[in-house]
Amino acid sequence: MTKDLLGRHKAVLPDWLALYYDNPLEITHGEGRHVWDAEGNKYLDFFGGILTTMTAHALPEVTKAVSEQAGRILHSSTLYLNRPMVELAERVAQLSGIPDARVFFTTSGTEANDTALLLATSYRRSNQILAMRNSYHGRSFSAVGITGNRGWSPTSLSPLQTLYVHGGVRTRGPYAHLSDAEFIAACVADLKDLLGHVRPPAALIAEPVQGVGGFTSPPDGLYAAFREVLAERGVLWIADEVQTGWGRTGDHFWGWQAHAQNGPPDILTFAKGIGNGSSIGGVVARADIMNCLDSNSISTFGGTQITMAAGLANLTYLLEHDLQGNARRVGGLLIERLRAAAVKHPGVREVRGRGLMIGIELVKPGTDEADPQAASAVLEAAREGGLLIGKGGGHDTSALRVAPPLSLTVAEAEEGAAILERALASTQ
Repeated sequence: MTKDLLGRHKAVLPDWLALYYDNPLEITHGEGRHVWDAEGNKYLDFFGGILTTMTAHALPEVTKAVSEQAGRILHSSTLYLNRPMVELAERVAQLSGIPDARVFFTTSGTEANDTALLLATSYRRSNQILAMRNSYHGRSFSAVGITGNRGWSPTSLSPLQTLYVHGGVRTRGPYAHLSDAEFIAACVADLKDLLGHVRPPAALIAEPVQGVGGFTSPPDGLYAAFREVLAERGVLWIADEVQTGWGRTGDHFWGWQAHAQNGPPDILTFAKGIGNGSSIGGVVARADIMNCLDSNSISTFGGTQITMAAGLANLTYLLEHDLQGNARRVGGLLIERLRAAAVKHPGVREVRGRGLMIGIELVKPGTDEADPQAASAVLEAAREGGLLIGKGGGHDTSALRVAPPLSLTVAEAEEGAAILERALASTQ
């Protein structure tokens, strides 16, 4: 059945639509932290549909909310008042930390970042954007134009002029040898030098932890230091929280809070986990920024009733069950377990991350050279062992990405770590 479906997939879908595994997987259903494929194999899910199944598969509270809403009305567009959309917007605005916040819902993180770029460039009357090297911000024409990761940016054509800034990767690049304080100082000095050569940009867009880039991040406080420099020049800060939001990092509800010394971002984008699989994205911004557009707009599917019902139920569950705290506790155990296992494997350069957002970077043993073949081999071996993970990275896709649902148990963390350790050993 799977081979037949793969043939049909290749016949009708684009060649550039990436698929994991030599023999691609059809996932048919899930429950909790587990999924099953079309052949009946059961897997522990440590990737959650690219960090999207945030709480659990088939979470009863979300299923019930979606079912009840579907029995009333699925959709009406933003041309009509929408109670679930207003209720979720109120909660997101309060949680965002942005004063006088306004919320606009989209259907994806890509569309959320598109909207943030529209707002920033309109507000600042500039099409110049600062972005981080090794970054990823989505699949649209404007989003790939600011993506600093060659593997996910298929064109250099763009409506925006993009300038790339140092700092998103702590352990590679020209400042890797410095202490944290020296690293921040060097990145700030580089930013100041860059700004001295160009007209003031519209905004800096940055992921607090780079997702597709392999779960890399700067020292805490870097973006606060950047914000001080940017604010002096009126340049906005957009925090791309598509992968880091909703408590995944454990220490904070939003990734930007690790860089909060100079206040919240001007614009925050979110998606993925809030819908637990439903198509929800969005933008939070100060009212003066959100309201700067001088023409009408709508969203046909952003904020539709069925997805808002899912988002409300999912957010309620997450907060009532302290899944951020669980991510901190269980994620801390998992990362230490993986670091202990990595000591035995010369091909593991680094185990990094926080909460349930963990990256394992692989290199050719005895070198600092990325090893994408090893990453693919471990991905395959983990699947054979009953574990699904992701991969990513900058110059080469050589980092394994571990991001289970935030309800992960200690026993499941131990099970997944053991499978990963065996997968690493099998590829050495």
